[in-house]
Amino acid sequence: MTGGWRRPVQVLRRRLLREINATVHGADLHMERYDRPLGDPGLFGASSVVWRVHEHPAGMLVGGFAALMLQSLHPVAMRAVAEHSDYRTDPTGRLHRTARFVSTTTLGSSAAAEAAIAGVRRIHRYVRGFDATGRPYRADDPELLCWVHTAEVSCFLLGHQVFAGQRKLTGAGCDAYLSEVALIGELLGADGVPGSRAEVAAYLARVRGELRAGPEALEAVALLRGFGRSRRERLAVRVLTDAAVGLLPGWARNELGIRRPWLVRRLWDRPLARLLGAVMVWACGLSPIRAAAHARAEARVGTAG
Repeated sequence: MTGGWRRPVQVLRRRLLREINATVHGADLHMERYDRPLGDPGLFGASSVVWRVHEHPAGMLVGGFAALMLQSLHPVAMRAVAEHSDYRTDPTGRLHRTARFVSTTTLGSSAAAEAAIAGVRRIHRYVRGFDATGRPYRADDPELLCWVHTAEVSCFLLGHQVFAGQRKLTGAGCDAYLSEVALIGELLGADGVPGSRAEVAAYLARVRGELRAGPEALEAVALLRGFGRSRRERLAVRVLTDAAVGLLPGWARNELGIRRPWLVRRLWDRPLARLLGAVMVWACGLSPIRAAAHARAEARVGTAG
């Protein structure tokens, strides 16, 4: 009797996992980035706080959507994206490339992570232009890179804390995450990367006066919230982006013109996203990327003797 329902449940679980991976990472998961060489911990290792945070699918997706909204409020960063990115014509490809970079630098081998970072740095050298005031910008500007990194990882952390339940981090754990993950920002060329909650708060307060929602930001957020290749995918994205809105500070929601009352955010958006997140966590327990990364990092490699 038990075996009669277990197999259909496992089939459903694997189907959901395939759909999630295909939506976020694309058809090819590039397992060679995660399963070799044996014994290689990557940039952080399986016992790191970075792995703990980045292995939670719901927290990362909701946090990632929040990060994209927050990042759009930097006029120079948004101008660079608008002028040099194909997010309008190929939003799925843009999502896949971003997700692959995050997963590769977090869970990938040392060589794969370093290659991904080097690839982004090469692209950044050619991303140049002028902002709305006519001032030149370049994507490899250390201060601009600091903004992109800080907005991203602070939202990842918030997403984890909201959706990880009993597995959420202590205050010291949050600071440890920010300190560890600062390495990626620094390797990309960022200067002054905040390494604790206090430093992130001080940094955001310092740059707050530079942030505003221009037409390009409003367009990007509208495209993001309507993203999806099917009705089911659009519904899932809407649930996740509504929850992501709840992670943004009030001033950011106001800038973006998003009006969702506190009661809606807390009593509807967040519980609905938690339900969807629970399904994702259940399905992603079988994640081949996570399994391969752990097997690689935790393998005991014998020495010749």
